[in-house]
Amino acid sequence: MCSLVDGVSASDMEKFLCDRLLDPTQPISERFRALFSLRNLKGPAPRNALIQATRDSSNLLAHEAAFALGQMQDAEAIPALEVVLNDLSLHPIVRHEAAEALGAIGLESNIPLLKNSLVLDPAPEVRETCELALQRIEELKSNGSNDKSSMTEKSPFLSVDPAAPASSHSSVDKLREVLLDEARGMYERYSALFALRNHGGEEAVSAIIDSLGAKSALLKHEVAYVLGQLQNKAASAALSSILRNETEHPMVRHEAAEALGSIADDQSVALLEEFARDPEPIVSQSCEVALSMLEFERAGKSFEFLFMQTPVVH
Repeated sequence: MCSLVDGVSASDMEKFLCDRLLDPTQPISERFRALFSLRNLKGPAPRNALIQATRDSSNLLAHEAAFALGQMQDAEAIPALEVVLNDLSLHPIVRHEAAEALGAIGLESNIPLLKNSLVLDPAPEVRETCELALQRIEELKSNGSNDKSSMTEKSPFLSVDPAAPASSHSSVDKLREVLLDEARGMYERYSALFALRNHGGEEAVSAIIDSLGAKSALLKHEVAYVLGQLQNKAASAALSSILRNETEHPMVRHEAAEALGSIADDQSVALLEEFARDPEPIVSQSCEVALSMLEFERAGKSFEFLFMQTPVVH
C-alpha cells in the first residue's frame, strides 16, 4: 500500500478524510480541509463522502461538496447531483451548485435534467445556472469533443469554469460592454467575465469590479469569485461593501467573504473577523473558513490535509 503523509497508508488517509468531512462536531474549517483533500482523490469512497456531504445541515459545506463533484468531473456522481437539483427543500445555493456540477461534467445525457429545472425551479439563480450549464454542454457538443478538459485548459486558475472565455481577440472595452449589458444572455456575460479575468490588468479588473452592480445574484457571486482568484486589492472596497450589505443574497456575500480572504489585507481580515458572527450561517461560516485558510497560509502550511494542488474554492 502506498503512503501519502508521514507513513499513513492511502486507505487510512482516505477513511480519515471521509470521517472528518462528515463529522458535524468538527469545526467547519476542519471539514473544509477534508473536503479540499478529498476532491484531489479518485474512487468511490471520496465520491460517496462528498455526495453525502451535499445533504449536510451546513448549506455552505453542502454547496461546496456539490461544487467539488463538478470540478472532479466524475460521471458516477450524476444520479446524486440530479437528486440534489430536484430537491426543492434544499437551499438554492446547493441546488445551483448541483446544476453547475452537471454542466462541468458536460455529458449530453445531463441536458434533460437541466432543461427540467430550467423550467420548474422557483429560484432564479438556479434557473440561470441551468441556462449556463446547458450552453456549456452545447458548446462542447458543437466543438465535436467529448474531452471534458478542453475548456479547463483555457483557465490559468485550475478551475472548470461554467463558461468558456470569450475570444482572446476581444478588446477589454468590448468585453466590459458585454459584461455590463443586462440585455445579454448569462453565458455571454460569463464568457466576457472569464476573458477579462484571464486578461488581467488594471482596466480588466476595473470592469469586473463594476459588474458587481449587476441585477443577477448569480452573476455577482461569480464576479466576487473571480475577484478572489485575481487577489487584486483594488477590489477590497467593493467586496467589503457587499459583505456588509445584509440585504444582499447570501451566495454573493459568501463569495465576497472568501474573496476578501484571498486578498488578505488588514482591513479585509478585520472585516472577516467581524462577520464571522453574522446571523446568516452561509456568511459566518465563509468568514471562518477564509480566516482559517489565511492562518495556515501565513504559517507556511497547507490548508489541505493531503496537498496535491491549490484548492479551487466556490
